[in-house]
Amino acid sequence: MNLDVTYPRRATKPCRVGNITMGNGHPVVVQSMITEETRNIEACVEQIIALHKVGSEIVRVTTPTLGEASCLEEIKAKVRERHEDVPMTADVHHQGTKIAVEAAKYVDEIRVNPGLFVFKRHGSRGEQTGTDNGDMRGRTEEDLTSVEALRSQLAYSETEWNNEIAAIEEDFVPVVEACKKYDRAMRVGVNHGSLSERILITYGDTPRGLVESALEYLRICEKHGYFNLNISAKASRVPVMIAANRMMAMRLDEEGMNYPLHLGVTEAGDGQYARIKSTAGIATLLAEGIGDTIRVSLSEDPINEIPACYEILQAMNLRKTQVEYIACPSCGRTKFDLPSVLNKVRDATRHLKGLDIAVMGCIVNGPGEMADADYGYVGAAGGKITLYRKRDVVKSGIPQEHGVEELVNLLKADGVWNEPSVV
Repeated sequence: MNLDVTYPRRATKPCRVGNITMGNGHPVVVQSMITEETRNIEACVEQIIALHKVGSEIVRVTTPTLGEASCLEEIKAKVRERHEDVPMTADVHHQGTKIAVEAAKYVDEIRVNPGLFVFKRHGSRGEQTGTDNGDMRGRTEEDLTSVEALRSQLAYSETEWNNEIAAIEEDFVPVVEACKKYDRAMRVGVNHGSLSERILITYGDTPRGLVESALEYLRICEKHGYFNLNISAKASRVPVMIAANRMMAMRLDEEGMNYPLHLGVTEAGDGQYARIKSTAGIATLLAEGIGDTIRVSLSEDPINEIPACYEILQAMNLRKTQVEYIACPSCGRTKFDLPSVLNKVRDATRHLKGLDIAVMGCIVNGPGEMADADYGYVGAAGGKITLYRKRDVVKSGIPQEHGVEELVNLLKADGVWNEPSVV
């Protein structure tokens, strides 16, 4: 039986962000975002380097004004001088044309938010139609059976619609041209909480709104010959995030826009629930082959996001970044204090990335449940333990107090041991 299961990946075009490539069969990329103010250049440099050292392969920096955009040149140079060339993304939101064009001179990727990039409101539209625009948030996909009928109902003429698309294109094309000129990537990042009023009026507060918002910007990019793109559709509610990304992948593939997708549950909060919430959204989509780069968004030090990302990828068998420990939950049959023994085994072997090691309490389920492990440490009667290599018994009758020592000796004999580095 082949236990090395790998989920089929959605086929995508590659997107290159500095020296990192996502999509097109490359490993799922881990990224995060610094929390320091961009004008505090020294603090930004330190946090970017720290994030990169623990595994953030792309680091995002907020860029709300031209002042922050101008800081990116020095930040990028100092990171390169003190560490290495870290792929960096400038996060651009409101009225972002000039900001994004300036940022593209210095960093590897520009993130734009379609809901805020060209910020227009239609406050009189509700009065014209007798409809409260805020009510659109309660509509469902089923309510929106005809986009044209809805536009007519709300007095949203085809001319008005096209004029807004033209206004977006006018403001957005300089960013596209800057990304082409400086060979930068772009993330079209749509957020559920910041959809434009026009999108809400037309599609409601639905996953489809996120998809259509992104597609408008992608069509402009392709019209002007720019394709180094990736997309995100984020929400703070897991079901919305999952539905939006499923629909996004389907629509992109249907339209031949099979760009990589960035996954994340935005505003997930902190602590255990934030990690579970993020895992529920990200892992569900990864299991369907959807997703090429991820971020676990925590209201904590962003350093804490990176282990969560890698553990999700390891659990999904998509990246191997640590030892995989298989351990039973313990029961009355367990022949030793399993939690303490597991910790001892982990302390001795955690540096051996790529190995699967099982720690099982008894012989009843041990050999079967650990069948896909490289090595097994199994409790036996009389205070003894048995060591396995795959399914084969290597040594039995080992006193428990010598079990970890004998496991290390076996690893050394098999040539898979290396001494842990001294920090």
